[in-house]
Amino acid sequence: MISIRLENAGKRFGSEWIFRNLNMDLTAALPLAILGGNGSGKSTLIKSLLGYSTLTEGNMIVERDGALLKADQFYKTLSFCSPYLELYEELTITEVVDFHFGLKPLKTGVSRKSFLEIIYLEHSANKAIKQLSSGMKQRLRLGLALLSDTEVVLLDEPTSNLDSKGVAWYKQLMVNYSTDRCIAVASNHLEAEYSFCTQILEIDTFKPS
Repeated sequence: MISIRLENAGKRFGSEWIFRNLNMDLTAALPLAILGGNGSGKSTLIKSLLGYSTLTEGNMIVERDGALLKADQFYKTLSFCSPYLELYEELTITEVVDFHFGLKPLKTGVSRKSFLEIIYLEHSANKAIKQLSSGMKQRLRLGLALLSDTEVVLLDEPTSNLDSKGVAWYKQLMVNYSTDRCIAVASNHLEAEYSFCTQILEIDTFKPS
C-alpha cells in the first residue's frame, strides 16, 4: 500500500505564502478532504501532491509498504481529475479513452465498452470532445481518473459542472471504486464531494498570519 506524508510543507509564490507548516498523511484507510474557498490554495496543494508544483520548503515522502518510492515510479500510481484538466478537443471520446488506457490500465473487471456505459457516454462514443457539454466532459474526466487502476486518486472540485443526477452518479462511483486507494478531494465545502472522507484539512489553517 502507498502512503504520502508531508512534513512542514510550504508553498510560496513571490512573497506570498499559500500554505506553510503543513503536516499531513494520506493513506488508503483515511481519505482526505481539503477544504477552502476560491483562491485558498486547495488546487496548489493538490498540484504539489501530484508533483506538478514543487514545494518551497518541507518534504513530501512517498512510501510503498514502508519502502521509499522514487518520483519516476510514483507518477505511474497517480490519477487526477479537475474541471481545469484539458481534454484533446479534436479527438473523439473513443480516441481519448484509447489513448488514456494505452498509458494506464483499466480497473479489473472494467472493459473499454463497459467504461463508456459506466460514464453514460456509450451513445456519444464517436463525438468529438468539443461537441460535449461541460457535464459530459466532467463525467469523462472522473471516469478516466477513477476507473484507471491507480493507487492514488486526487480530485479537485469533482462535482463541478455536474447536475443533481451527475452528483448522485459521482457519489455512487466513489462507493464502487474508492476502496484500497489513497484519495484526496479538494472542495469548496460542498459536502456531497467529500462525505466519504474521514480526514478534514482546512487549508486556511496553514496560512501564515
